[in-house]
Amino acid sequence: MIAILAFLALMVLLFLRTPIAVATGLVGLVGLAAFQGWTAAFSQVGIIASETVLTYEFAVIPLFIVMGAFIAHSGIADELFRACYAVVGHLRGGLALSTIVACGGFGAVSGSSLATAATMSRIAYPQMKGYGYNTSLATGAIAAGGTLGILIPPSIALVFYGIMTETDISALFMAGIVPGVLGIVLYAAAVFWTVLRDPEAGPAGDKPTSKERLQALVGAWPVVLLFGVVMGGIYGGFFSPTESAGIGAFGALALAALRGRISVQMLKSSLADGISTTVSLMMILIGSFLFANLVNVARVPQALVAMIETLAVPPLLVIFLIIAIYVVLGCVLESISMMLLTVPVFYPLIISLGFDPIWFGILVVVVVEISLITPPIGLNVFILNAVLRDVQLTEIFRGVVPFIVADVARVLLVVFIPALSLTLPYLLK
Repeated sequence: MIAILAFLALMVLLFLRTPIAVATGLVGLVGLAAFQGWTAAFSQVGIIASETVLTYEFAVIPLFIVMGAFIAHSGIADELFRACYAVVGHLRGGLALSTIVACGGFGAVSGSSLATAATMSRIAYPQMKGYGYNTSLATGAIAAGGTLGILIPPSIALVFYGIMTETDISALFMAGIVPGVLGIVLYAAAVFWTVLRDPEAGPAGDKPTSKERLQALVGAWPVVLLFGVVMGGIYGGFFSPTESAGIGAFGALALAALRGRISVQMLKSSLADGISTTVSLMMILIGSFLFANLVNVARVPQALVAMIETLAVPPLLVIFLIIAIYVVLGCVLESISMMLLTVPVFYPLIISLGFDPIWFGILVVVVVEISLITPPIGLNVFILNAVLRDVQLTEIFRGVVPFIVADVARVLLVVFIPALSLTLPYLLK
């Protein structure tokens, strides 16, 4: 009964727009006090806060955030977009395709969907509108492409999942590559389908000369090099994911310096972004761990396992029920918060049913990606609306519909073909 009341109280607080860190922390504290007393509950606040801040693996998050900020504020992301445009920009819908591929590349080095959406909206949207693109397609491609940042490694969401479940983060990174590339392919199919129905939605851009194309591709070498160093170092056994984050942040700063892009303002903006994002994520993590402790003390996972065993529900049906829960929660919660609230509940259940923890981590992130562009929250949509103030929310939500269909197809492929997620990590192992 206490656990049920806690979940209801949490939903009420979230609907009242209470900050997620405050809501989860407050409900977790009161719930633990109901079980264990106030002294034990307050002691857990101190223990969880100190352990979270001092966790070695947690250093991955601020370092990857700063790495992405250095790339965004130094203008290297602009060159990545130009390189993608040089390859496919001359096709009908080519600028939207360029945006999606560039989002995948930027997401690979920033690890953040919100940073990817915000950065590419400033770079790609003026270009698409200049060529007469339909507003819905232009904003839909940016919002959907931004979701790739949460999956393509290095991914902050996968780092959180690895920390919470004690799953190998490097294996999770490797498992996210194929589904991430699959997302780019399916999003490209969504663009082609859109321009096939309405050719005026995405006119073809200018075809570059061979010299211009080569120059643009050469300009993308910093992102390719940085991704190769970070990921190659991890899988080559040269350094751990946490060490790779530090090397990546330093590498991004060094590349910006080599290209003459460092200034006092650039450093201030990048570090301010890194600090504010890290502090907010840390507070969310502490609050969510408090709530997760309440879930475990109340034995909610064990109750779910017992109920499923009693009802003899097929394991695959359980997976689809979990997916449905994520889709519903995605209407009111942002992605990281949703993961932190649900993974402690669902993870023991998944393990008891015999599913692979790496596969489940990828599935969770893929499903969470959908929540970033679905109404009424759709955090990527709101990021675009904040950056592009002249664009209505309804226009953006209309534009993401084909991409949501593509995401649903990817979820089904990940569910029914686990090898998409598991082949690379197990070959590596």
